[in-house]
Amino acid sequence: MHKYITLFFSVTFFLSACKGDKTPDGILDHDQMITLLTQVHIVDGSLYSVTQNPDSLYKYGKDRYLSLFKTYHTDSVQFRKSLKYYTTQPVELSAMYDQVLANLKQKTDSLTKPQLKKSNALPPK
Repeated sequence: MHKYITLFFSVTFFLSACKGDKTPDGILDHDQMITLLTQVHIVDGSLYSVTQNPDSLYKYGKDRYLSLFKTYHTDSVQFRKSLKYYTTQPVELSAMYDQVLANLKQKTDSLTKPQLKKSNALPPK
């Protein structure tokens, strides 16, 4: 009898550990989350470059974040829930942030290349 009880709990534990690849309801999908994280970090950067006063960050940042979430048809609750879920998936979150960094680098490069061309085209004084 002891063997069967041990076997039952072992199988139950094993089956509960195998959740599968299905994400829970209300979680942003992988691509949406990458796009939204990229935009959130752009907003973060724009806020910190303008001011470093915590009160001003909250005052001006709140509207920017709400506008961003509205653009992507989500809200702060769904974003936080999704971020919390993806933090429990470290391999996937790492891959997502690799893509976010690549997106940010691409945007930075697209801004700096015209400036470099312009500065190289100017004749020396």
